Amino acid sequence: MPDNHSTARVGVYVDTANMYRNGGYRMRYDVLREFACRDGAELARLNAYVSFDADRARTDAVYEKNTQRFYALLRDFGYKVIIKEVHWYEDENGKRYAKADADLDLAVDMLLQSENLDRVLLVTGDGDFARVVAAVQNRGCRVEVVALDNASTVLRREADVFLSGYVIPDLVPTMVGGAPVTDAPEWGEFGSIVRGTCYFHKLSYGTNYGFMRFLRVMGPRLWLTDTQHPDSPYETAYFHDSNLPDKIDPQQLPSYNHVFQFELAESRHPGGKFEARNIELLSWIPA
Repeated sequence: MPDNHSTARVGVYVDTANMYRNGGYRMRYDVLREFACRDGAELARLNAYVSFDADRARTDAVYEKNTQRFYALLRDFGYKVIIKEVHWYEDENGKRYAKADADLDLAVDMLLQSENLDRVLLVTGDGDFARVVAAVQNRGCRVEVVALDNASTVLRREADVFLSGYVIPDLVPTMVGGAPVTDAPEWGEFGSIVRGTCYFHKLSYGTNYGFMRFLRVMGPRLWLTDTQHPDSPYETAYFHDSNLPDKIDPQQLPSYNHVFQFELAESRHPGGKFEARNIELLSWIPA
């Protein structure tokens, strides 16, 4: 058995507002912590940056209660919660707008603390962080970025590793028809619903087919995408084009920018294990 323990020190920096706005309102922060330490790395920093509207809290008891409950949950999971209060301003037309500078705090902390880190996990899709990512890399840190919808192209290209949060097992609870799935088998088992990308597709008369790749386990070697390798954390699922959603043009495949959700069935393809059924397009990231 390979030794997956790492001596690396990792820091996690979560832009909670960006994630909430872009599909992460049900994101599991305990799973995110597990992903950050997937190779046995030492968790040196675990920071979540949040904003708090004190004006709203004075008149909205539900907002106050839910917000404080969220902060308490983060602390229970071991996160240091950095709270930036929302400030209200008026423009020249008298229109009020809110501003909270949590992004600046995150960038400064990540840059200063990276001196004592080997790896940074930045959880946001905001392209404004691309410059600080480059600065942290110049200090010798590897930077991984996890985002959901509307992830910045510039940020994705700047990162050493970019991963859609949808493909991380159980990070975002599975939804089918707008309702959470609670009785499916565990991720990666027959009958489970997983998420992945199409890495191979063949157009041929009457035999149009392809293969999805999904992260089977939160293994340490994300770069081992060859599923034939015994240490690869990935698995492959065959699909026929007839199982693709109608809005997907097969000419667009293969694509790493389309994230699909699908059910794992026993493969009818010779030599295969899994087949992807009930395929849905979950997220699309512009190239």
